[in-house]
Amino acid sequence: MTLAHTIRGEGPTLVLIHGIVHRQHAWDSVVETLARHRRVVTVDLPGHGDSPELPTEEFDLGPWIVAELERFLEHVAVEGEKPHVAGNSLGGYFALELAARGSVASATALSPAGFFRGHWDQTRALLVFRLLRALSRAISPIAPAVMRSVVGRTIANGVFYAKPWRVPVATATIDALSITTNRAIDAAGNAVPRFSIPVDESVPVTVAWGRRDWVLPVYQAPLVRRTFPQADVTTYSGLGHVPMSDDPELVASILLRGSRTVSQSA
Repeated sequence: MTLAHTIRGEGPTLVLIHGIVHRQHAWDSVVETLARHRRVVTVDLPGHGDSPELPTEEFDLGPWIVAELERFLEHVAVEGEKPHVAGNSLGGYFALELAARGSVASATALSPAGFFRGHWDQTRALLVFRLLRALSRAISPIAPAVMRSVVGRTIANGVFYAKPWRVPVATATIDALSITTNRAIDAAGNAVPRFSIPVDESVPVTVAWGRRDWVLPVYQAPLVRRTFPQADVTTYSGLGHVPMSDDPELVASILLRGSRTVSQSA
């Protein structure tokens, strides 16, 4: 499978993996800053954006996409290089699983999936997406007009962002239309996210969690070190579930720090 992707900048390779119902555009607010220091690769996950659709037959979403990502990393990495990865939400889970397998130089996760407190917690998160999907389907004929309004963007995106009014109109419209047909919502909801055990503890792991995350609440953050004892876990008061547009400068600094090697200053 060939995944749609874009490469910008020079330096150590940093692959950015978006969350469910998003696409490469989720990283637009931080890419320019990152590309001054990294060779930044943004990618559309299978079933998202311009990448091929998910399989129609029954499959296990997590392991299947991670296998696709491992092949993708081999394709985009510079020869002899093991790339860094970073991800948000479900993309954060994929980044951490790649670290668990020892497939990457480092992993940075922003509010990652995979640390539910129990079945009830996963069901609650899935319900959030299904309710948003129902809302998006109801407004889909007028979605562009709704998203042009600051009030509309705030109401429609408040669960994802601490500052939803900052989300660009084009981004908000793409997301609102994407969620109406995205099959990954149900595929992810029917699977229990697990990490490869034992994890490769030699891979540096950085986890940043927004305290205004209403999708994967910050109470999940303390569970990270149970699986990744090497993880540097920090919570931030001004960030939501998809934090890139909430504070681009802060998020870019987190991603640069997480993908820094011993010999680098940035």
